[in-house]
Amino acid sequence: MADTTTMQGTGPQPDRAAPYVQCLGAATLDTVLRVPAIPPHGKVLADACAVFGAGMASAAAASIARLGGRAGIWARIGDDDAGRRWRADLAGEGVDVSAVRVEPGRRTAISTIIVDAAGERLIVPFYDPELSHDPGWLPLGTLAGAGAVLVDTRWPKGAAAALDAAFAAGVPAILDADVADPAVLRDLAARADHVVCSEPGLALLQPVGGLDALAATLPRAKVVAVTLGAAGVEWIADGTRHRQPGFPVDAIDTLSAGDVFHGAYALGVAEGQSIGRAVRFASAAAAVKVTRFGGRLGAPSRDEVNRFLKPRATAVAG
Repeated sequence: MADTTTMQGTGPQPDRAAPYVQCLGAATLDTVLRVPAIPPHGKVLADACAVFGAGMASAAAASIARLGGRAGIWARIGDDDAGRRWRADLAGEGVDVSAVRVEPGRRTAISTIIVDAAGERLIVPFYDPELSHDPGWLPLGTLAGAGAVLVDTRWPKGAAAALDAAFAAGVPAILDADVADPAVLRDLAARADHVVCSEPGLALLQPVGGLDALAATLPRAKVVAVTLGAAGVEWIADGTRHRQPGFPVDAIDTLSAGDVFHGAYALGVAEGQSIGRAVRFASAAAAVKVTRFGGRLGAPSRDEVNRFLKPRATAVAG
């Protein structure tokens, strides 16, 4: 997988009647290198390389498109080669990039990721601190027609504006609560009605008391969840705690598994699935993804998720 060009836009074009999910957040050009092991120092040769447009919300949007939904991304990029490659990659997946803001003289975020033979990774991102934080250009009035809104934490002012506009329009507002400044996490979580945390994100957002304590502090949130990697997902909805066990798979690359999960979950919500079914659907999409090298390029199609779930039929909680 030294050249990723042929992997772009491999999924079917989304049905124009499919639900639309508006995503907002990180836009990065990722370089992923696979190595036998991540050394503590020195040099190691990679045996595979992939370069592609990504970022938490951007990867989620691409995953939604592969799953048969419609998705758009609101993000900020620079007027550089990295930004042009990022935009072409996302558009090639069927993601609407028409409202992406290109800032003259600024640099698009980049990220280098080292993935070892066990599927674990080391991520080194760079975000241009000079990119504008002003969300005033966002076309928030268009959210009324969306099935869901999904934001990450990398552009807090934009995320806050989108979550507030979604709530006002009665559109499900979903926060990908990953690692960020705890004050940013608390502010955004209070504006969302679906707060889906990573384990590190939950620890920062609620250091004491875990998921139950967090749910008690978020009266707006209809769902508060935490993804637990191979162990599955736990969530609280309507005061009741639920658990989706993880799907046993041979993981070779966990990069973007959380992004794929969030994208699939947002699509499930937009489709009107029950929370339990949306969580199971998202868990299956993430499980398929970790069996493939290449970050978000390993995101599955809808048919692939359905085939994965078919022999694993079981009762769905929540």
